[in-house]
Amino acid sequence: MDTAWIQIFVLTLAECIAPAGKNVCQEREFDLQFLTRADCEYALEQLVSLKDESESVIVNKSKSSCAASARPSSVFPSLEAVSSATEDKAIWRDPEASIAEPSATRVSYESRLENLKTCEESGGVAPCKMGDIIVEDETHGESVEVWRRDQ
Repeated sequence: MDTAWIQIFVLTLAECIAPAGKNVCQEREFDLQFLTRADCEYALEQLVSLKDESESVIVNKSKSSCAASARPSSVFPSLEAVSSATEDKAIWRDPEASIAEPSATRVSYESRLENLKTCEESGGVAPCKMGDIIVEDETHGESVEVWRRDQ
């Protein structure tokens, strides 16, 4: 295992938080690290949007940003080297593998969705599908959760 410097992006968020019922806020600044600039900027946008909705938080946008940086990190020659180095120390998984392989639940859902008629085709008789949503029969007496895939 070697050590190398890797590029990271540091999100700095400067905010002032007022306790409930107070007019004076307390300044605070915190940093988060990201591997890509896009992830950092997206997180910054989301955090600023979320904090702006709060009545007790003021974000200093001129002091909040994503900046390139670097940090030392362990470098491994292979996935096997990572696994052996982290054995019994942490749960590790290859992020590419989880992206490449859909879960069994997802595969089952996609298969069922593919084989169902649309609610228009079935005359509203459940189970049927509306876009990516599976509409179940209500006669089972069980509560039905509706899941929608974000586009």
